[in-house]
Amino acid sequence: MSDPRLTDPRLTLARPDLADARLQGLVKAERFDKGQVLHCAAAATAIRRDADPQSEQLDQLLFGETFRVIETGRGWGWGQADRDGYVGHVLMSDLEPGVVLATHRVSALRAYAFSRPDLKSRPLALLSFAALAAVEAEEGRFLKAEGSGWIPAVQLSPIGLYETDPAAVAERFLGAPYQWGGRESLGLDCSGLVQQALHACGRFCPRDSDQQQALGRPVALADLARNDLVFWKGHVGLMLDAERMIHANAFHMQVQVEPLVEAISRIGEPVALRRP
Repeated sequence: MSDPRLTDPRLTLARPDLADARLQGLVKAERFDKGQVLHCAAAATAIRRDADPQSEQLDQLLFGETFRVIETGRGWGWGQADRDGYVGHVLMSDLEPGVVLATHRVSALRAYAFSRPDLKSRPLALLSFAALAAVEAEEGRFLKAEGSGWIPAVQLSPIGLYETDPAAVAERFLGAPYQWGGRESLGLDCSGLVQQALHACGRFCPRDSDQQQALGRPVALADLARNDLVFWKGHVGLMLDAERMIHANAFHMQVQVEPLVEAISRIGEPVALRRP
């Protein structure tokens, strides 16, 4: 089986004229560059298909996540996200050099980072679930995130402390608007919801639904249970029990719980059922 990192353009940081130095000897390119590792300094930023603010959003970086850039120009960087390997263009103004040595992640759906360890102080940022934070100070109920503000400690979890139920994680996003390519709590798509739910439980999950279809093992329709995945072409839902699923979808334009039979009547028969 071919390695998708070498054959899937979504995951291959290579063009005929330029490629990641880590791919030297594996792909053909006129030039190889080791690039520079940067991290997302914005609450969230788009990974776009082209170096154009109107271009399609393929994925997102959340605060603290790293991105390896091997080409810059016109305010954009072309590179690859470390979290899920997605390749695209990111605004350089949303990136800063280096790697955030994260100690915590945001475990609330979203959390304000305040200018002082005081709920009445000015919010500096609104960070999404799964954003990364390197805690550099503590005062009272607050932890100070490097490069940002003071976050209530109750809204952070130590790195390595995982959730146990992906479906429960997904349910926190109920009502969040549908956003193509989104992974943030202010808007996300079907595969972004599944990825966030599984990652929060310490399980690797690729970005797109067709990639996620390789997870786990097949399961029969009659045996569907909580946390099983239901796939259609270009869409995925996460089962809450044997009859209901949760999914971010463009029909309801939000994260919605829906009986599976209703989804099938509208979308059609699933192409795969998987137990990750």
